[in-house]
Amino acid sequence: MKKTLTKMLLITILCGVPLLFLGPIIWPPAPEVQPTQAQLPYLIVLSAIEALTAGFGIAFIAYGWPLIRKAAGKKRILAGTMYVAISWLLVTWWPHDNMHIHNAMNIDGLIVIEYLFHVTLMIAAVVLTYGYFSLLSEKAIMPETKKAKAECTIGQPDCTPAVVRP
Repeated sequence: MKKTLTKMLLITILCGVPLLFLGPIIWPPAPEVQPTQAQLPYLIVLSAIEALTAGFGIAFIAYGWPLIRKAAGKKRILAGTMYVAISWLLVTWWPHDNMHIHNAMNIDGLIVIEYLFHVTLMIAAVVLTYGYFSLLSEKAIMPETKKAKAECTIGQPDCTPAVVRP
């Protein structure tokens, strides 16, 4: 695990740093976007955080699948959707913010950005919430339920026993 984390950190930096400088090249800031000298450091730090998060997302794409697959067990579709959701949540901040800077206040462009990123991020959050509860109930709650049902007695209400005890 430590080896994987080291590789992921290396990929995060090797991808994140260039992404910081590529953003304004791919999406040049709109001419009307002119931050003040006081605002500029905050925007640079935010851009660096987003670029490094995207770099970590790329590292997760490279190394996260085996861990997700193992955590999800036999639930392959759940594993796949959780993997895509986590990847999307990590990678999309970088293009999202750069598109906002490039778009400025063009309302049509803002609507596209809102649907492309905000709605899909909401969907990813729902997928992860469902996956979390699904895996949690399987690993924590289900063994207790199975045990309780195994110890049911005949005539006990709301009991579907695995083994009926008279």
